[in-house]
Amino acid sequence: MSTDYVILLVEDNPKDVFLIQRAFRKSGIVTPMHVVNDGDAAVHYLSGESPYSDRMVYPLPVLILLDLKLPRRSGSEVLIWIRQQVLLRRLPVVVLTSSIEYADINHIYDLGANAYITKPPDFDQLVDIIKTLNLHWIIYNEKPQLGTT
Repeated sequence: MSTDYVILLVEDNPKDVFLIQRAFRKSGIVTPMHVVNDGDAAVHYLSGESPYSDRMVYPLPVLILLDLKLPRRSGSEVLIWIRQQVLLRRLPVVVLTSSIEYADINHIYDLGANAYITKPPDFDQLVDIIKTLNLHWIIYNEKPQLGTT
């Protein structure tokens, strides 16, 4: 598996961060993951603003895993911001959240999410989801060019 790519996990719950990281390890996925724990930090990371200005250390991700319920700026607001950025609007964004409300699901797709996945209650199901995400978005998916029209 390639390590040329980075995944950005935007998640404020330390338990969920731990479980997702553990699921990646259990799946044998070696793609590096950077974690930010609020919506503003996600925007700073993607903008290359301090403390994320060194793109060798904090490269643009090939995939964003985005929670909805975040402090400072919601997942919806982060998604809106991403889709408004010429350089970033093609970045694949998978919403990984606890909400199963159709209003949330429909709204997030309307904003341009590439997928909406509900966090499962079972760890083995999370591992299956992570394996599927890796196969689809990292291994098989053709990556978009960023910053072009």
